[in-house]
Amino acid sequence: MALLVRRFARFAPVVAIALVGTLLRAQGPPATGTLPPVSVTGSALRDPVEKSYRRMLRGMDLFERERPSMAPGATLRFKLLQRKPGVRLDNLELDVLGHSVDIPLKIAPDKTFELPRDARSAAEDAVVTPNRKALTMTWRAEVRTPGLPPDTRRLGDLRLECRVGMEAGLVSNSPSWIVRLYDALDTTPAYCDRRNNEYLFFADRPLFGVTLVAGGRREALPAGRLWAGATDDPGLRQDLPFCDCEMLVDRTYFLPLADAAWPHDTLVVFEFMDDADAPR
Repeated sequence: MALLVRRFARFAPVVAIALVGTLLRAQGPPATGTLPPVSVTGSALRDPVEKSYRRMLRGMDLFERERPSMAPGATLRFKLLQRKPGVRLDNLELDVLGHSVDIPLKIAPDKTFELPRDARSAAEDAVVTPNRKALTMTWRAEVRTPGLPPDTRRLGDLRLECRVGMEAGLVSNSPSWIVRLYDALDTTPAYCDRRNNEYLFFADRPLFGVTLVAGGRREALPAGRLWAGATDDPGLRQDLPFCDCEMLVDRTYFLPLADAAWPHDTLVVFEFMDDADAPR
């Protein structure tokens, strides 16, 4: 979505002024008195990466509601990805932190994790945070049906990934107020149903091509739907600091999520750069 910033920027100031005015009127006069003390648990880190525990639970709830129709055999995990140069994900620690809650989470070697349901964490509006600074990493949902052929995903799984990711608020945004405002207007699961949406998926390795296969129908994704749309976007280099694909452009792809002509059981078949270089 961050790649749409330039198209939105000309309208953002007008929308921002309207929203700010609405918010100020809704808030009324400022409250008096002092704020209550806040206790901090866990290790301190200035400007940490963090996600709302409640929002991530909402994503998990959406997964359970929509799994029967979209991905009946799939499981849900969350995944952490590098965003900035020089950021290593070795020795990564991840915790659910609240006023009185500190729950360490187990991170698998592939940097995925499960989020436990904890009533106290939800009541305290806890955050899920690794020991890394904001905007150095990005997050995604990972919905996978077991037993698929190698280098293959299922379109229904990926559709549900998008919907869970949007509901859970996982996309890591730029600090730019314009980008934050744009995302605030466009972070519902309905975004995934838009024609030609630009929800970025990340493959496991640099991509050479992606092909959709449904029965006897095969269709390769055009180059403009690979590599963060680099072939169709001459301004991509300037956009990269605003995009959570900054370090993983060669792994990114967009899918026709809203095209009902491709059923949920459509296979998404990857060809990787190292495959293309191998003898045939």
